[in-house]
Amino acid sequence: MAESFGADAARYDRARPRYPAALIDRIVSVVPGRQVLDVGCGTGIVARQFAAAGCRVLGVDVDARMADLARRRGLDVEVAAFEAWEPAGRAFDAVVSGQTWHWVDPVAGAARAAQVLRPGGLLALFWNAGRPAPAVADAFAEVYRRVTPDTLAARQSATSAVDGYTALCAKAAEGIGKANGFADPEHWRFDWERPYTRDEWLDQLPTQGAFTRLPKPELEEVLAGVGAAIDAAGGSFTMHYATLAVAAKRTG
Repeated sequence: MAESFGADAARYDRARPRYPAALIDRIVSVVPGRQVLDVGCGTGIVARQFAAAGCRVLGVDVDARMADLARRRGLDVEVAAFEAWEPAGRAFDAVVSGQTWHWVDPVAGAARAAQVLRPGGLLALFWNAGRPAPAVADAFAEVYRRVTPDTLAARQSATSAVDGYTALCAKAAEGIGKANGFADPEHWRFDWERPYTRDEWLDQLPTQGAFTRLPKPELEEVLAGVGAAIDAAGGSFTMHYATLAVAAKRTG
């Protein structure tokens, strides 16, 4: 699944949500310099936000299609799995990863981050967890259970996104502790909202991991059902996001 997102890299880059400025500002404010390594950079959504904040960013991604689009957006990207990536003696002030670290071995990845971080540098791992209002969430879940009853989409719709990503944060923090070289991880949360029109949400939905490998007829039925649910809600809805982060400083 980790390599399925590049099937439509342009849609992914266009439709996926960005990250709150407060998160970017907090990371930049505590690191010793402006050299940033973006792990699992994809099309460069995170990297561009850090570049806009005055950082020099190198991206690493396993998918050459995603990396190619990021390069066309002006970013420097190397194609590799992070655990096998060769830093070639380079050092960074921050290693960041948005919506990606669950594809990385949590201990080996943290150990590699410790290898390339300067003392006082920061490893910051974060995810966007979204949930619409209960009535809209229930309508979406009904579509997933009806059309794709035995899939990840149906299973995820029955649980809280915040709970799911909180568990990922805990696993990441455990990996950081086992890797050594870091102070105790901190857990951050940033709450924000984003309104979506029907077309905007239907543009993003196929970029989510639960749908990237869904057969086309089933995906089209899901999109029709979700679109009808949004129409019934007035043609738009608000997604309530919590951006959850784990951050740990590299010790000397």
